[in-house]
Amino acid sequence: MKFTIQKDELIKGLQLVQSVIASHTTLPILYNVLVTAEKDKIVLVATDLSVSIRCCLAATVAKTGSSSFNAKTLFSIARELPQDICEFQVEDKNRALIQCGQSSYKLLGISADDFPGVPPMKSADSFTIDQSLLKDMFLKTIYAASDDESRLILNGAYLSIKGQKMVIVATDGRRLALAEKEVEIPTEKKVSCVIPAKTIHELTKALANEGQVKISTTDNMASFEMEQCTIISKLIEGVYANYQQVIPSQCEERITVERESLLGALRRTAIVSNERNPSVKVSITKNQMQIMASDNDIGEANEQIPIKYSGKAITMTFNPDYLMDPLKYLSSDDVAIEFSDELSPAVVKSNIPFIYVLMPLRNG
Repeated sequence: MKFTIQKDELIKGLQLVQSVIASHTTLPILYNVLVTAEKDKIVLVATDLSVSIRCCLAATVAKTGSSSFNAKTLFSIARELPQDICEFQVEDKNRALIQCGQSSYKLLGISADDFPGVPPMKSADSFTIDQSLLKDMFLKTIYAASDDESRLILNGAYLSIKGQKMVIVATDGRRLALAEKEVEIPTEKKVSCVIPAKTIHELTKALANEGQVKISTTDNMASFEMEQCTIISKLIEGVYANYQQVIPSQCEERITVERESLLGALRRTAIVSNERNPSVKVSITKNQMQIMASDNDIGEANEQIPIKYSGKAITMTFNPDYLMDPLKYLSSDDVAIEFSDELSPAVVKSNIPFIYVLMPLRNG
């Protein structure tokens, strides 16, 4: 195998695929990236056996072939190469010679025959949507997914497509984020699956702000195919929670507040909140919101924000990080917060089809 490639192109590809590699594994081959030289391109593949990323890069190929190398080491070398173009040649026994200007490296690899194959997508149901739309919906929801492995079905986001309406939901049992969008796909398409959070985090890095993504699903697999990159993932099997039951049908009170002002106030007050058990008190009175945080070993903070409100006075306690999460990914000038009492769920809404349900804390 022998090819030349632009340094920046190689860095971009390695940066994308290596992030899927597990930090700890009992199989040394899983620390590697598979490098394959084809007619006029090279293909990089990395996997943790649950998620696989395949990336195609433009290159000048003198000799085709395939081998695998430690992804972290290869990425570190690529970043430090002194010139724009490098030459990559694999000698006998999977030994690579990398040359760039006056620099050269010899890198030991493992045979491509030992690299795990990417599972084929058989009898997949496919459709195509805008990359920017999918990326935006994932960013608005995935932060609410659980990382508790005892509740595996919640360790991802539920994707539903029915009647040209796409819904993405994530919840950890204490909060829920839901984004909804009309999509232009054949009306007979129906999708219902749970995509692992790790897969979604890789997708948000790979999805662009333009172009299309082809989504294919089977009972236990999904693939996301873009122009230069394809991500294939196992799905989380099981029945997702009935998220509709979590969303309050009606709340007694509603306030309107400037999103950036609320986000800034929460960031500032959270500084003095207890790191192990973060909490802020949110007191709402006529046309005013007060946010307070305190810690016996640090001190206290107090912020006041003007709001539109004329209902009853109420004080609720929240995890500040949970309250900030949706505000980071919404773009509207104002958000609405609906609530009924101190212990009932609060609901954050925007000027788009989006709902965020957050349970107040009982202590604090």
